[in-house]
Amino acid sequence: MMTIAAARQLRDGTSCFVGIGLPSTAANLARATHAPGLVLIYESGCLGAKPDRLPLSIGDGILADTADAVVSVPEVFNYWLQPGRIDIGFLGGAQLDRYGNINTTAIGGDYRDPKVRLPGAGGAPEIAASCREVVVIMRQSRRTFVERVDFVTSFGYGTGAGDRERLGLRGAGPQVVITDLGILQPDPSTRELVLTRLHPGATVEQARAATGWRLRVADDLRTTEQPGDSELSVLRALKAASADDGSASTA
Repeated sequence: MMTIAAARQLRDGTSCFVGIGLPSTAANLARATHAPGLVLIYESGCLGAKPDRLPLSIGDGILADTADAVVSVPEVFNYWLQPGRIDIGFLGGAQLDRYGNINTTAIGGDYRDPKVRLPGAGGAPEIAASCREVVVIMRQSRRTFVERVDFVTSFGYGTGAGDRERLGLRGAGPQVVITDLGILQPDPSTRELVLTRLHPGATVEQARAATGWRLRVADDLRTTEQPGDSELSVLRALKAASADDGSASTA
């Protein structure tokens, strides 16, 4: 449900900065279904990649083999990402707060002596700052959806409306947060995340119980459309192709 909901956010003819995992699966599903003109950009420098299976990493050779162009990593960031030339960026994280700030750096304690040291920033801060819009994919729980992140790795809306503009960030920030329970979107006035959709079978009570702040619910709360047969069949085919290729590589 998360993958299909994320794929539906991608529009034909737009460019998308893609990470490995759910973002890559969602982007390739979108390109194989309703958005054949979606331009996939990977951090490794592959522009317009068209893999016929899910890549194993950003360095997977299938990305370069099928790309329109392969450029250096500095060019991806300096020419494409930072000037705001990429439409959509995908992000995940270990923590997310009510204003869409993301933590992938450290949890608990002092920065120099945290309880948990996380993988770090990578290209996420640049994606959050400069893509025209950001889609966040995270499983929802009180451990991940917190009142305030322990460290702001990727800037969402700071402490509310006006913070992005004050800092001169190019992008519009997180427009959609997709979880295993539903979809959250920022309030146009306050920028606080609001539950706007529930996935089939989920309830408002479940969503609130899995959130570390008092979660607001939209007056016109809707239910996410069930996955279609074509979406499911293409998704299963992508996963099967990747599994077959992985088995062959191991052998």
